[in-house]
Amino acid sequence: LLWSTGDGLCLLTKRLERGRFAWPSARDGKVFLTPAQLAMLLEGIDWRQPKRLLTSLTI
Repeated sequence: LLWSTGDGLCLLTKRLERGRFAWPSARDGKVFLTPAQLAMLLEGIDWRQPKRLLTSLTI
């Protein structure tokens, strides 16, 4: 992941233990992500089909 901060560039890399990243389609050589898509991408979640985990609540 490469982005501009205005006075420089930031580079972020991440390697998955298994599976692949689900990247959106590129337009004009660029990929645009929402903050939610980026968060899911970095967590290894397929943002195209996110699955909510059900947790029990003890009252």
